[in-house]
Amino acid sequence: MRRVRYESTGGPLFMEEAPVPEPGPGELLVRCAAAGVTLPVVRKVTEAAEPIALGGELAGEVVAVGEGVSRFRAGDLVTGMCFGHGYADFAVLNEAMTSPVPEGADALDAVALVRSGLVAYGALEAARLAPGESVLVTAAASGVGHLAVQLARARGARRVIGAVSDPAKADFVRSLGADDCIQYGDDSWGDPVDCVLDAVGGDLLTPALAALAPHGRLVAYSSGGGTIQAYDLLVGAKSVIGFQMALIARGRPELYEQWRQELWRLFAEGAVKPAVHGEFALEEAAQAHAVIETRANLGKVVLRP
Repeated sequence: MRRVRYESTGGPLFMEEAPVPEPGPGELLVRCAAAGVTLPVVRKVTEAAEPIALGGELAGEVVAVGEGVSRFRAGDLVTGMCFGHGYADFAVLNEAMTSPVPEGADALDAVALVRSGLVAYGALEAARLAPGESVLVTAAASGVGHLAVQLARARGARRVIGAVSDPAKADFVRSLGADDCIQYGDDSWGDPVDCVLDAVGGDLLTPALAALAPHGRLVAYSSGGGTIQAYDLLVGAKSVIGFQMALIARGRPELYEQWRQELWRLFAEGAVKPAVHGEFALEEAAQAHAVIETRANLGKVVLRP
């Protein structure tokens, strides 16, 4: 089979031939139909001390199952998280981290919706967004952000604002249901909001916190780091909440499943429509990474083996 990998930090991605893996106990072998390209993986390629396997969310058809697998069989269309090599013709998924793709949806829908949608849904849960409240979403055109905008609207937000790095993304963000779209460098981010969902971090945390109304909540789910001054929290009785999807998936699988079912329900009703920025062949993995690195994407970036 074909597989994409690299040999040194920041090194070029290249194609190689590799044996088709065999599923172990509790594992599924899947013929990859779509694999998501995410900022955390792109960052690891450029920053991690040692090369990593290029994994992440993927979807495809089950071709074989390992010992003890009871929920799936060959021919099923599934989606899940791959912690090994996912930029490949075939990949191995753990049964516990895999779910079926319902009728009426395909592999592309699943990769664009499930993992990114779960992060967006979980961030809104962490923010305790109530109907009638206002929310600002940073990286609003990203794979997670564009779903967060739609989910906030579906949950009854009174006002939804998208924040982006490039004004060229504004029309896309408004088409998702945002009332307005601002740029990170704007002098003012408009009227204060009840919640901010931040996927950027770094220097953006300060204006994100300033955008909150008194008693507002900032949910940070970025891997970009950053620092907040305690005084900036005290003067407005504001809160900062950290959110990580992996802790929910590992520690509260019943909640993870509940959120997943709700995502598919909203998808079936047309309340949430995942957008795909581009479909890239395996040979084009470097171009797909470049789209993420330059923040050029409008929605999800996907590899199509």
